[in-house]
Amino acid sequence: MGTSPSRPAPGKFRRSSLLTRGWWNTPRTVRALTGLCLAALLGFTAVAATVLGGARDGIDTIGHQAAPQAVRAADLYFALSDMDAQAANLLLIGADHDFTTLRKQTQDTYEQRRAQADTDLQQAAMAAAADPAGQRAVQAVLGELGTYEALVARAQLLEDQAAPPAGKPSPAALETYRQATDLLRQKLLPAADQVTATNAAAVDRIYATQHGDLGAGWWWLLAAGVLTLVALAVLQRTLAVRFRRVLNLPLAGVTLIAVAALVTGLGLATRADRDLVTAKRSAYDSVIAITRARAVAYDMNADESRYLTDPARAVAYEQSFFDKTQAITRVDGATLATYNARLAALAGTHRSDHGVVPFDGFLGTELRNITFPGEQDAAEKVLTAFQDYQKDDRKIRELRNIGRLKDAVTLNTGTGPGQSNGDFAILSDALDRVLMINQTAFDGAVTAADDDLDLGISVTGGLALALALALVTVGVRPRLREYR
Repeated sequence: MGTSPSRPAPGKFRRSSLLTRGWWNTPRTVRALTGLCLAALLGFTAVAATVLGGARDGIDTIGHQAAPQAVRAADLYFALSDMDAQAANLLLIGADHDFTTLRKQTQDTYEQRRAQADTDLQQAAMAAAADPAGQRAVQAVLGELGTYEALVARAQLLEDQAAPPAGKPSPAALETYRQATDLLRQKLLPAADQVTATNAAAVDRIYATQHGDLGAGWWWLLAAGVLTLVALAVLQRTLAVRFRRVLNLPLAGVTLIAVAALVTGLGLATRADRDLVTAKRSAYDSVIAITRARAVAYDMNADESRYLTDPARAVAYEQSFFDKTQAITRVDGATLATYNARLAALAGTHRSDHGVVPFDGFLGTELRNITFPGEQDAAEKVLTAFQDYQKDDRKIRELRNIGRLKDAVTLNTGTGPGQSNGDFAILSDALDRVLMINQTAFDGAVTAADDDLDLGISVTGGLALALALALVTVGVRPRLREYR
């Protein structure tokens, strides 16, 4: 009698599992690779959306919110400063008939600056709607500006009634003007400067974060794109080997889409970073330096008029003038008496080699950040005009010190070549030219980034993803049907 076949003992059956080669038959392998490809495509899209979306948000915040608000606040500082300079000039020229035409021009300029300050305040209030600190600063200016304007109006009325000679305002008018200028310098200008500083700090912070994120994001995009292409290649290879087909056209189409998406994504990230650097580091840093220089320059010009208007405070106004001079072009160790000679020596060193900028301040910042065509020449004209204006100032002080007050007033308020306000106008125009060059570059970079990262790229990316997912399914499904 034959023996029955032996059977394996209970528990000895060999079971296939994920870790065994036998478990990974063709259908399971294809499904797993298909899932990997779909996940890789979704992951790559998510990385691209995160990187490019972050870039879009960062550039939008810098280009359309924080940077314009900082510039607008600096422009408000400029308007307020020039308002006070014109108010001081009105007291300075008095009722002297030799200054009748100048008096009318000064009144018109005061009204222009007042309208400009009102417009800047309205825009600043709207822009600061979501910024509590900015709102408080704007409200501080709004709350005090009416008081300031009323004091200036009263000072002018008292001056008209007294009809004093040039350079000798009536005591009542002078006392009222002191209240006005103290209010401006102690409350209005610091509040405006706070808005500028807050937004400038926001620009710096956002730029540092976004610049770093774009640098890292470029590599994340590359890694996610390469992973997607590898997954697609493995799936293609598996189908070619196990089904003996040389090419799967739908998967080949997905591969082309993935390559195009990777190249486009890396290109957009690179251009976004370039536009960000151009907008912030190359253009905005100069815009804010020159805008603040212009604002401080107008306050400095007001100090010159205050110096002549109010002899009792002449020493304080002279020091304030010098402090602002140093803020614009800092010459370490200089005094008011030695400043011009020392600046001339440093400027000569710079002009012999534009790569050397041996002074600091707002103008030093700009001259170290020359980037765009025509900017170097425009900035050099600022330096020259600033030196000429400083020379005029010393002549004014010399005339006052030797008792030639009316000549000092004439030189201070004159608008012709070689007169203080005339040379200051040249300085202002030169600053505006540098500002325009950099503002145009800033606007161009922001516009380029907006165009690259607009809604169209999101829609195109979404459609490309949907098509790629569909093609993967179309390419794999016929092969899996063979196993049903």
